[in-house]
Amino acid sequence: MKRRFSLLCICVLSLQMLFASQPNKLNEKRSHFKGKKPKYVFYFIGDGFGLSQSNAAEAYLAALNGKEGIQKLSMNTFPTQGFYTTYAENRFITGSAAAGTALSTGNKTSIGTIGMDASKQKPLVTIAEKARDKGYKVGVVTSVSLDHATPASFYAHQPSRNKYYNISVDLGKSQFNFFGGGGIKHPEGDGKTVKKNSVANMGLDDGAKINDHQENAITLAEKNGYTFVKTNEAFRKIKKGDDKVVAINYRLAGGKSLPYSIDQTEGDLSLGDYTQKAIEVLDNKKGFFLMVEGGKIDWACHANDAATAINEVIQFDLAIQKALDFYEKHPKETLIVVCGDHETGGLGLGFSGSHYHSDFKLLKNQKSSYEVFSARIKEMKKTGASFDQVMKAVRDNYGFDSGEKEMILSEYEIRQMKQAYDQSFGKGEKISNRDQYFQLYGSYDPVTVTACHILAQKAGLGWTTFSHTATPIPVRAIGSGAYLFEGYFDNTDMPKNIEVLMNL
Repeated sequence: MKRRFSLLCICVLSLQMLFASQPNKLNEKRSHFKGKKPKYVFYFIGDGFGLSQSNAAEAYLAALNGKEGIQKLSMNTFPTQGFYTTYAENRFITGSAAAGTALSTGNKTSIGTIGMDASKQKPLVTIAEKARDKGYKVGVVTSVSLDHATPASFYAHQPSRNKYYNISVDLGKSQFNFFGGGGIKHPEGDGKTVKKNSVANMGLDDGAKINDHQENAITLAEKNGYTFVKTNEAFRKIKKGDDKVVAINYRLAGGKSLPYSIDQTEGDLSLGDYTQKAIEVLDNKKGFFLMVEGGKIDWACHANDAATAINEVIQFDLAIQKALDFYEKHPKETLIVVCGDHETGGLGLGFSGSHYHSDFKLLKNQKSSYEVFSARIKEMKKTGASFDQVMKAVRDNYGFDSGEKEMILSEYEIRQMKQAYDQSFGKGEKISNRDQYFQLYGSYDPVTVTACHILAQKAGLGWTTFSHTATPIPVRAIGSGAYLFEGYFDNTDMPKNIEVLMNL
């Protein structure tokens, strides 16, 4: 018995020593870096993007080609792979502001804080600001609004991510060379949000009711030398050498974001288009730092919309391919790092009801995102649509009962849809227990989220939450100094690695 106890103690101590040594080993690797410093640095951040989201997208691509297994994304061909923890200063499950600040400054901070310490008193210098001050050109691209938590974490310093107006003013003061993607949420002041901030931050808000208008943040940025581009024609005319450009998509969806990939039509610019344009503008002999966020992976996962989330991952990967194309021309001078701020939704690659079965190609039946379909349901509420009318819309958008055996709705699934209809349209008895209601539908339209759940389950996917999770996040890297991103470390190590490599 004593011998077993001694062996157990030795194993525990060995593990403690192993994990305790990880930061020291990483510091040693940093201090011994003698390679060529990268002139061009790409920092890709998938919001809400965990390993499950990546693997689901690969399985989906393989299924579309009639294959089992996976079809690798470009990012997963990178030679260096690692993982890191994401916890915030004051909570184990982080949020985008705290995670973004960790990834941009190398410091833990409190939930909701942008570019400041946990006490919300001291501004923290970001890796992008350090690059700017060293003479690199700097760009920020995102599929959500430019003043959202992750992009804001690279140029703003505010005690709350919900101070959108103040953040947009910081954007105009940043002196960064290029911004591209979504718009500015509250350019004339924050006022009182129509919906609570936790929902508004996911693109579900209808704007803000402003009582005390302030000087327009766009006007202030223009006074600081920025040019705002809002048409495709003007976007195409942006060229190398243009400076202090803010390129906003001509058509914006909820939360002033780019439309979801699944909803985009001819004429919409993609995340890849903005990444390519940023490369053209920033390319110079001194070098550049470019942060690109796939922000709507997170929103789709909050809504438990698997088809939309996977399409966002694929679009994110296409943007990464733009950087890889650049890398092929400058392999010894370029570093590409791909990561995420946290995982969202607790996406499981398996569902209890489907046992060991998966059928990812069924997700292709979905025609539009939860956002577009929820808007359709909202209009149907105004006319008092019947359950049969609503189910016709559900079948049309999600492909149920379309002829494929796998897509036939069971009696149980129809009962789920009927309960969702009753809750959404105010029929029958309302679920009075708020926790029970939230576990079923989150902050979303019951009909829409139930349809998303049923389609995901038929494909063999499951969700555990409408919120974030604390699962460690994968990082992929290629190029000069990429080996520093190998291993298991913390999100605060990410910018520290880049800082060493860029000699900042």
